Amino acid sequence: MTAPQIIAHRGASRERPENSLAAFRRAAELGADAVELDVHRTADGVIVVHHDPVLADGRPITDVTSARLDPLRVRGEPIPTLAAVIDAVGDRLGLYCELKGRDTAAGTLALLRRPGAARERSAVHAFDHRLIAEARRTAADVPRGVLEVSYPVEPLAAAVAVDARDLWRHWEYVDEELVTAAHAAGKRVIAWTVNDPGVMTRFAAIGVDGLCTDDVALARTTLAR
Repeated sequence: MTAPQIIAHRGASRERPENSLAAFRRAAELGADAVELDVHRTADGVIVVHHDPVLADGRPITDVTSARLDPLRVRGEPIPTLAAVIDAVGDRLGLYCELKGRDTAAGTLALLRRPGAARERSAVHAFDHRLIAEARRTAADVPRGVLEVSYPVEPLAAAVAVDARDLWRHWEYVDEELVTAAHAAGKRVIAWTVNDPGVMTRFAAIGVDGLCTDDVALARTTLAR
C-alpha cells in the first residue's frame, strides 16, 4: 500500500509563521510532499497567500492593492504572492491551494499551470464548492478538491458534482468505509488536520491518500515506522 502524502498545513506552521515563504521552505526541509495554503485576490488582481480574508487592521484583502501589502508583516514575515511561493518551492513541493473568496479561481489556476509550478502535483480546493465548479470550467486539467466538515448521507455527492479528484475531510469524519467508497469512485481522501501519531498510523493502514498536518516531522517519523 502506498504511504499517504504528507501535506504541511500552511507550511511548517509550528516552526515558522503560517503561510509564509519561511514556513514553506521549512516544510520542504522537513520532508513534506506538499503544502496546503490559502489564497486571496487583491484589489489589483494579484493572488496572495494569507489565511484570513482581512488583515490585522481589519481591511479586507480584496480592498487592498498588492503594493499596499508589500510592507506588511505577519510575525516578521511578508505576505507572499502565490507566484513567489511557486518560485521558492514549486519545484520541490506540490501546492494545494485553498480558494478563499470570489475571483480567486482563474488567477490561481493560471499560476499553477505556468512552467515551474509542479503542475502535476498541485491542485485547488475550497469549502465553497461553487469555486471548484468555476475551477472546472476554467482549467479542467488542474485537479480539484472539496472541503467538508461533516459526513453526508451521500458522502461523495459534492465531489462527484464538480468532478473533484480529492475529498478533503476533517479527520474526525474519515473512516475506512469512506476511503473504500472514494477509491472505488476513482477519488482520493485527504484528512485534515492530523497531528496525532495514532490517527496517522490508522489512516495510513486504511489507505488515506493524504495527511494534512501541522507537524511534518512527526508525520514523517510516524509513517516511517
